[in-house]
Amino acid sequence: MRMVFWLSAIAVTYSYFWYPLILLISGKRRVADRASEVFGGTVSIIITAHNEESKIAGKLDNTLDIDFPKDKLEVIVASDASQDRTDEIVKSYHDRGVRLARTEDRKGKENAQLHAIKQANGDIIVFTDVGTQIPADSIQKLVAYFVDPKIGAVSSEDRFLSKDGKVIGEGLYVKYEMWLRRLESKVNSLVGLSGSFFAARKEACEQWDIHAQSDFNTALNCASLGLVAVTAPDVHGYYKDVNNPSKEYPRKLRTVIRGITSLLRSPQVLNPFKFGFFAFQVFSHKVMRWLVPWFLILLLGASVVLAATHWIYMLALIGQIIFYVMAMLAWFSQKARGNAMAKIAYFFVQVNIAIAHATLAYLGGKRMTTWSPSKR
Repeated sequence: MRMVFWLSAIAVTYSYFWYPLILLISGKRRVADRASEVFGGTVSIIITAHNEESKIAGKLDNTLDIDFPKDKLEVIVASDASQDRTDEIVKSYHDRGVRLARTEDRKGKENAQLHAIKQANGDIIVFTDVGTQIPADSIQKLVAYFVDPKIGAVSSEDRFLSKDGKVIGEGLYVKYEMWLRRLESKVNSLVGLSGSFFAARKEACEQWDIHAQSDFNTALNCASLGLVAVTAPDVHGYYKDVNNPSKEYPRKLRTVIRGITSLLRSPQVLNPFKFGFFAFQVFSHKVMRWLVPWFLILLLGASVVLAATHWIYMLALIGQIIFYVMAMLAWFSQKARGNAMAKIAYFFVQVNIAIAHATLAYLGGKRMTTWSPSKR
């Protein structure tokens, strides 16, 4: 039981603490950033949409205002069988160079993106969602990274906006994730990009799996080609937080189910003899995170059994009880959620409940193919 306790404690903290520590001390650096140089290739921007009639015009105006040579840029809207006025509005921008790539059957975001990729002519393809606003200089900065021939994909960094359009201070989780991305970029490669705004070489989009998350599949394609995916700390995608907080849990559930589906469709990525350090990263960042809820259960059970045998186990049990009580208080009380520690406990528990729920749902045959953008 002592072995169960210590193995569970290490496993629970591995992906959040030990993995970043390994990256910090690894000393590797495969990519030399050259984002200050000018990229001379062509760019295709693919905007994925499904029933976005209220926002698509604003997104197109924002995209057409970017600072990039117009003769080297094309804009394509990948409409996932939209049933409202989205396609009609997109067609009204035809004279400004916007093309519509519509799928007649609704098969999900990645299927719509694939339909647009087949029509894209750019050396670099930029993927973005309707709800994401991009600064005028962002494309120029993003594609500059591709001056380095080792780079196959580049991810923006997420920034949240309040309802009145002001940038919200980054939460602890977002800060942590962006820090981890920078570590992965510095050492080797990202294992996932920001799905709402990223860029990739055209060749990294040739093996496009419509059943896998595009942010993970693109990183996998890069690894297969001997390329890397990196983050661009100077490029931000701005989007509003989810309007209805109750929708956040289903979003997490969908994300994990699709993530598990993506990984299990490409299990070879965990083979270190084929993918090297990238395989270790996928295992550490993805697999070990998805195992956390089960190790939390084992850790709590082992703590209960061992509490009377040593003060360390008693202290561990008390700490876990306090942590879960704070999470429950924050779950039921908005006021309690204002406390920083309670908010962290609430978020951590919610995420791991969603992971456990998604895992059981996946094992029960649940899959996520169609896609509806979160209302922001």
